[in-house]
Amino acid sequence: QGDINGNAAAGTKVLPGEAACIAPCCSRRGACLSAFVLLLLAAVAALIALIVILGSPPRTPGAQACVTLTNRTGFLCHDRRSCISASGVCDGVRTCPHGEDEEEALGRNVPQSLPSFLVAHCGNPASWIYSDQKCDGTNNCGDCSDELSPVTACPPCSPGWWRCPSTVFEYCDCIPRSLCRDRVQHCSDWSDEYSCPGP
Repeated sequence: QGDINGNAAAGTKVLPGEAACIAPCCSRRGACLSAFVLLLLAAVAALIALIVILGSPPRTPGAQACVTLTNRTGFLCHDRRSCISASGVCDGVRTCPHGEDEEEALGRNVPQSLPSFLVAHCGNPASWIYSDQKCDGTNNCGDCSDELSPVTACPPCSPGWWRCPSTVFEYCDCIPRSLCRDRVQHCSDWSDEYSCPGP
Protein backbone atom coordinates (compact mmCIF):
# COMPACT_ATOMS: atom_id res chain seq x y z
CA GLN A 1 0.00 0.00 0.00
CA GLY A 2 1.17 3.51 -0.68
CA ASP A 3 1.40 6.37 1.77
CA ILE A 4 -0.58 9.56 1.61
CA ASN A 5 1.69 11.00 -1.07
CA GLY A 6 1.19 7.94 -3.33
CA ASN A 7 4.68 6.54 -2.64
CA ALA A 8 4.97 2.77 -2.76
CA ALA A 9 5.11 0.89 0.50
CA ALA A 10 8.35 -0.66 1.58
CA GLY A 11 9.32 -3.74 -0.39
CA THR A 12 7.51 -2.81 -3.59
CA LYS A 13 9.20 -1.30 -6.55
CA VAL A 14 7.70 1.30 -8.76
CA LEU A 15 9.23 1.57 -12.19
CA PRO A 16 10.05 5.02 -13.47
CA GLY A 17 7.08 6.62 -15.20
CA GLU A 18 4.65 4.15 -13.64
CA ALA A 19 2.18 5.23 -10.98
CA ALA A 20 1.86 3.22 -7.82
CA CYS A 21 -1.09 0.73 -7.66
CA ILE A 22 -3.88 1.67 -5.35
CA ALA A 23 -6.19 -1.21 -4.36
CA PRO A 24 -7.83 -2.82 -6.18
CA CYS A 25 -4.91 -3.05 -8.58
CA CYS A 26 -5.63 -4.42 -12.07
CA SER A 27 -3.17 -5.30 -14.78
CA ARG A 28 -3.87 -5.32 -18.50
CA ARG A 29 -4.33 -9.10 -18.37
CA GLY A 30 -7.01 -8.70 -15.69
CA ALA A 31 -8.83 -6.11 -17.78
CA CYS A 32 -8.81 -8.44 -20.77
CA LEU A 33 -10.10 -11.32 -18.64
CA SER A 34 -12.94 -9.15 -17.28
CA ALA A 35 -13.93 -8.07 -20.79
CA PHE A 36 -13.97 -11.69 -21.97
CA VAL A 37 -16.18 -12.76 -19.04
CA LEU A 38 -18.59 -9.88 -19.74
CA LEU A 39 -18.72 -10.83 -23.44
CA LEU A 40 -19.39 -14.48 -22.55
CA LEU A 41 -22.19 -13.50 -20.17
CA ALA A 42 -23.74 -11.27 -22.84
CA ALA A 43 -23.64 -14.15 -25.36
CA VAL A 44 -25.33 -16.51 -22.87
CA ALA A 45 -28.01 -13.91 -22.11
CA ALA A 46 -28.65 -13.41 -25.85
CA LEU A 47 -28.98 -17.18 -26.36
CA ILE A 48 -31.46 -17.49 -23.49
CA ALA A 49 -33.49 -14.58 -24.89
CA LEU A 50 -33.51 -16.21 -28.34
CA ILE A 51 -34.73 -19.55 -26.90
CA VAL A 52 -37.49 -17.76 -24.95
CA ILE A 53 -38.63 -15.86 -28.06
CA LEU A 54 -38.39 -18.68 -30.61
CA GLY A 55 -38.93 -21.68 -28.36
CA SER A 56 -36.51 -24.52 -27.78
CA PRO A 57 -35.06 -26.26 -30.84
CA PRO A 58 -36.88 -29.38 -32.07
CA ARG A 59 -36.05 -32.42 -30.02
CA THR A 60 -36.85 -36.02 -30.66
CA PRO A 61 -38.33 -37.11 -27.32
CA GLY A 62 -40.13 -40.37 -26.85
CA ALA A 63 -43.78 -40.42 -27.83
CA GLN A 64 -45.94 -38.55 -25.34
CA ALA A 65 -49.67 -38.48 -24.72
CA CYS A 66 -51.79 -35.34 -24.80
CA VAL A 67 -55.49 -34.46 -24.76
CA THR A 68 -57.06 -33.34 -28.04
CA LEU A 69 -59.62 -30.56 -28.40
CA THR A 70 -62.35 -33.22 -28.38
CA ASN A 71 -61.09 -34.46 -24.98
CA ARG A 72 -59.59 -37.65 -26.39
CA THR A 73 -56.18 -39.25 -25.95
CA GLY A 74 -53.78 -37.89 -28.55
CA PHE A 75 -50.17 -37.92 -29.75
CA LEU A 76 -47.99 -34.92 -28.86
CA CYS A 77 -45.86 -33.77 -31.78
CA HIS A 78 -42.21 -32.81 -31.26
CA ASP A 79 -43.05 -29.09 -31.47
CA ARG A 80 -44.78 -29.63 -28.08
CA ARG A 81 -47.79 -27.62 -29.36
CA SER A 82 -49.61 -29.89 -31.80
CA CYS A 83 -51.76 -32.66 -30.36
CA ILE A 84 -53.16 -35.00 -33.02
CA SER A 85 -55.73 -37.74 -32.54
CA ALA A 86 -54.44 -41.22 -31.71
CA SER A 87 -56.00 -42.61 -34.91
CA GLY A 88 -54.02 -40.01 -36.87
CA VAL A 89 -50.75 -41.84 -36.08
CA CYS A 90 -49.47 -44.14 -38.84
CA ASP A 91 -52.46 -43.40 -41.07
CA GLY A 92 -50.36 -42.47 -44.10
CA VAL A 93 -50.84 -38.71 -43.65
CA ARG A 94 -48.12 -36.54 -42.07
CA THR A 95 -50.11 -34.48 -39.58
CA CYS A 96 -47.34 -33.29 -37.22
CA PRO A 97 -45.28 -30.33 -38.52
CA HIS A 98 -42.15 -32.51 -38.77
CA GLY A 99 -43.98 -35.71 -39.80
CA GLU A 100 -43.06 -37.69 -36.68
CA ASP A 101 -46.54 -39.24 -36.54
CA GLU A 102 -45.55 -41.30 -39.60
CA GLU A 103 -42.03 -42.32 -38.49
CA GLU A 104 -41.00 -45.77 -39.63
CA ALA A 105 -40.33 -46.91 -36.06
CA LEU A 106 -43.98 -46.24 -35.08
CA GLY A 107 -45.49 -48.06 -38.05
CA ARG A 108 -43.02 -50.93 -38.28
CA ASN A 109 -45.11 -53.52 -36.40
CA VAL A 110 -48.50 -52.03 -35.52
CA PRO A 111 -49.90 -52.23 -32.87
CA GLN A 112 -46.81 -53.51 -30.97
CA SER A 113 -44.65 -50.63 -32.23
CA LEU A 114 -47.17 -48.01 -31.08
CA PRO A 115 -46.95 -46.47 -27.57
CA SER A 116 -49.45 -48.15 -25.24
CA PHE A 117 -51.47 -44.94 -24.74
CA LEU A 118 -52.45 -45.02 -28.44
CA VAL A 119 -53.85 -48.57 -28.34
CA ALA A 120 -57.01 -50.04 -26.78
CA HIS A 121 -57.68 -53.77 -26.81
CA CYS A 122 -61.04 -55.29 -27.68
CA GLY A 123 -62.84 -58.17 -26.00
CA ASN A 124 -61.12 -60.45 -28.50
CA PRO A 125 -57.41 -60.20 -27.53
CA ALA A 126 -56.40 -60.43 -31.19
CA SER A 127 -58.35 -57.24 -31.99
CA TRP A 128 -57.36 -53.67 -31.17
CA ILE A 129 -58.41 -50.11 -31.93
CA TYR A 130 -56.85 -46.68 -31.47
CA SER A 131 -57.53 -45.31 -27.98
CA ASP A 132 -59.53 -42.33 -29.30
CA GLN A 133 -62.06 -44.77 -30.84
CA LYS A 134 -63.02 -46.08 -27.41
CA CYS A 135 -66.35 -44.77 -26.07
CA ASP A 136 -67.12 -42.87 -29.27
CA GLY A 137 -70.52 -44.56 -29.75
CA THR A 138 -69.38 -46.62 -32.73
CA ASN A 139 -68.87 -50.37 -32.70
CA ASN A 140 -65.19 -50.26 -33.70
CA CYS A 141 -64.31 -53.67 -32.21
CA GLY A 142 -67.20 -55.46 -33.90
CA ASP A 143 -68.39 -56.94 -30.60
CA CYS A 144 -69.15 -53.61 -28.86
CA SER A 145 -66.41 -54.28 -26.29
CA ASP A 146 -65.01 -50.79 -26.97
CA GLU A 147 -68.35 -49.28 -25.90
CA LEU A 148 -69.72 -51.57 -23.18
CA SER A 149 -68.61 -52.83 -19.76
CA PRO A 150 -66.84 -54.78 -18.41
CA VAL A 151 -64.07 -54.15 -20.97
CA THR A 152 -64.72 -50.40 -21.10
CA ALA A 153 -66.43 -48.10 -18.64
CA CYS A 154 -67.94 -45.57 -21.02
CA PRO A 155 -70.08 -42.65 -19.88
CA PRO A 156 -73.83 -42.74 -20.57
CA CYS A 157 -75.23 -41.55 -23.87
CA SER A 158 -74.76 -37.86 -24.48
CA PRO A 159 -77.81 -35.61 -25.12
CA GLY A 160 -77.61 -36.01 -28.90
CA TRP A 161 -77.94 -39.82 -28.62
CA TRP A 162 -80.77 -42.27 -27.88
CA ARG A 163 -80.20 -45.20 -25.53
CA CYS A 164 -81.82 -48.54 -26.29
CA PRO A 165 -81.27 -52.04 -24.79
CA SER A 166 -79.10 -53.18 -27.62
CA THR A 167 -78.46 -51.93 -31.08
CA VAL A 168 -77.53 -53.64 -34.28
CA PHE A 169 -74.88 -53.01 -36.91
CA GLU A 170 -72.74 -49.90 -36.45
CA TYR A 171 -73.71 -48.79 -32.92
CA CYS A 172 -73.84 -50.42 -29.51
CA ASP A 173 -76.15 -49.15 -26.73
CA CYS A 174 -76.68 -45.64 -28.07
CA ILE A 175 -77.49 -44.29 -31.50
CA PRO A 176 -77.39 -40.71 -32.80
CA ARG A 177 -80.86 -39.12 -32.50
CA SER A 178 -80.58 -38.18 -36.15
CA LEU A 179 -81.28 -41.88 -36.90
CA CYS A 180 -84.53 -41.91 -34.93
CA ARG A 181 -87.72 -42.31 -36.98
CA ASP A 182 -85.78 -42.77 -40.22
CA ARG A 183 -87.76 -45.97 -41.01
CA VAL A 184 -84.64 -48.11 -40.48
CA GLN A 185 -84.21 -50.38 -37.46
CA HIS A 186 -81.15 -49.48 -35.42
CA CYS A 187 -82.30 -50.71 -31.99
CA SER A 188 -83.17 -54.37 -31.52
CA ASP A 189 -86.43 -53.35 -29.78
CA TRP A 190 -87.37 -50.86 -32.53
CA SER A 191 -87.51 -48.08 -29.95
CA ASP A 192 -85.62 -45.82 -32.35
CA GLU A 193 -88.71 -45.88 -34.56
CA TYR A 194 -91.50 -45.89 -31.99
CA SER A 195 -90.23 -44.20 -28.80
CA CYS A 196 -87.35 -41.94 -29.72
CA PRO A 197 -88.55 -38.35 -30.22
CA GLY A 198 -85.88 -37.70 -32.83
CA PRO A 199 -83.34 -34.90 -33.08
